[in-house]
Amino acid sequence: MKYMPVSSRLFIENRKRFVKKLKTNSLAIFNSNDIMPTSADGTMAFIQNTDLFYLSGIDQEESILLLFPDAPNPIHREILFLKETNEHIAIWEGHKYTKAEAIATSGIQTVYWLSMFPVILNTLMGETEKVYLNTNEHSRAVVEVETREARFVKWCKEKYPLHSYRRSAPIMQELRAIKSKAEVDLIQHACNITEKGFRRVLKFVKPGVWEYEIEAELIHEFIRNRSRGFAYGPIIASGANACVLHYTQNNQQCKDGDVILLDVAAEYGNYASDLTRCVPVNGTFTKRQRAVYDSVLRVMKGATALLKTGNKLETYHAEVGELMEEELIKLKLLKLADVRKQDPANPLYKKYFMHGTSHYLGLDVHDVGSRHRTFEEGMVYTCEPGIYIPAENLGIRLENDILITGRGPVDLMQKIPLEAEAIEELMHS
Repeated sequence: MKYMPVSSRLFIENRKRFVKKLKTNSLAIFNSNDIMPTSADGTMAFIQNTDLFYLSGIDQEESILLLFPDAPNPIHREILFLKETNEHIAIWEGHKYTKAEAIATSGIQTVYWLSMFPVILNTLMGETEKVYLNTNEHSRAVVEVETREARFVKWCKEKYPLHSYRRSAPIMQELRAIKSKAEVDLIQHACNITEKGFRRVLKFVKPGVWEYEIEAELIHEFIRNRSRGFAYGPIIASGANACVLHYTQNNQQCKDGDVILLDVAAEYGNYASDLTRCVPVNGTFTKRQRAVYDSVLRVMKGATALLKTGNKLETYHAEVGELMEEELIKLKLLKLADVRKQDPANPLYKKYFMHGTSHYLGLDVHDVGSRHRTFEEGMVYTCEPGIYIPAENLGIRLENDILITGRGPVDLMQKIPLEAEAIEELMHS
C-alpha cells in the first residue's frame, strides 16, 4: 500500500457498530476480493473488498474476517484468517502481513493462517444458529463473474445447509452511509490530492495536447502523493466527447476553441473522491460556452444548498430539475410554454441533463446506501449537474463532494478552482 497507516480505531469502531445489528448467537463472514486474471498468466492490480476493509483495514488478498460476538470462547469473537507467507511468496510477490502487523492494523487480537479456516469454522458453526453472508447488493451493480464471496456463499450453504442464513449487505449499507470523522478525513485527503492534479493540468492544457497526455499528468500527480491512482476510470473528454457520459477512450487531440470535460479524481487509503471540471482548451471560454458553464454552476450551487438533513433524494432531484429547467429556458434550449405542457414523468430538461445529480461517496465512488433514506449528518454526496448539447459539440458538468452536517452542507472541494474566471486566470498564468 502507498498510503500511510490508518488508525485501527476506525475499524474497531466500525466493527462495534456492525455487531450491534446482528441477531443473537450469530456469526458473520467476509471474504476479500480475488486477484482478477487478464489472459495468459496476467493479473489485474488487487483492490480489496470494501466491506472487509471497512471492518478490518486489511488490504490483502486471500483474507477472511469472522465476527461472532456471542462466541463462548472470547478469543473467537473476532478472527482474521490470512494467507501464510513463505520464502517463495516473499521472493515472487513480496511482503505479506505478519500476524503482529494484522493485529496492529485491525485491532483484532486473534489471527490464524488461512489453512486453519475450515477447522475453526466447523467448530464455530456448531456453536451458532444464524450466519450472515455478504453479497454485492448495490442497486446498479452488474456482476458477470463469480466472486470469491459468491463462491464462499455457495460452499457454505452446501456444507452447512441447516443453519439460518441472513444478509450482511443491508447492515453494511446502513452503516457505511454515515461517515465517521476519520472517514471524512480520508475522503478529504483524496480531495486534496485531486486538487493538486487539477491545478497541474490547468497549466498543461493548450491547443494540440492529447487527452491521454492530460491523463498522464494526473496519474503522475496522484501517485506521487501516495494515491493508488484514479478512484474510477478517468473521463477526459474534449469537444463532442463531453456529450458521452462515460467516455473513457481519452485518445483524441484537444482542439482550439473546444472545452474539455475532466471527470477525474484520486483515491486515498481506498477512499474515493469524485471531481468534474470543464476547461477551455485555449484558456478562454467563448460567450456561449461561458453562458452554459455559468448555468451549470448556478444549478450546482442551488443543488448543494439542498443537500441538508431532512431532505430526500427523490425530492432533491425534483428540486434540482426545476433549477435546471430555468437555466435551459434562459439558454433558449427549452421554451417556457413547452415546459408548462410537459409530461411530469418525462420532463423536457432530461434531453440536456439525463443523469442524476448526486450519489453516495465513500470507499466506493458510487458508495453503498439506500436512495430512499432521508439525508442525515455524516453522509457524503457528490453534486454534479450538467448540460450536454451535442449539436454544439459542448458538454458542461461540474462536480464537488459534499458532507451533510447539522450546520448545512460542507464542500470538501471548496479549495479546487470552480468559477470560470478563476480557471481562465490560472490557465493564463
